[in-house]
Amino acid sequence: MEVQIGASGRLVIPPELRQQLALKPGDRLVARVENGRLVFEKAESIKQRLKQRFAHLKGQGIIDELIAERRSAAQEES
Repeated sequence: MEVQIGASGRLVIPPELRQQLALKPGDRLVARVENGRLVFEKAESIKQRLKQRFAHLKGQGIIDELIAERRSAAQEES
């Protein structure tokens, strides 16, 4: 489906595409260039994908490790 960029750089997403993607007024999209293409994606979709990708790391974050190290060091100093 072809769309045209307006004079002020605005892009209108045709109703058919908005319906297919369940886009509603106020939805936030993230834009990026990927292999010479302009890609728009719902911010919520990106968040969900990242949560799934890193779910196996839950509880093993660097912050948790640093806190554990600090607590251990504090106990050794006491």
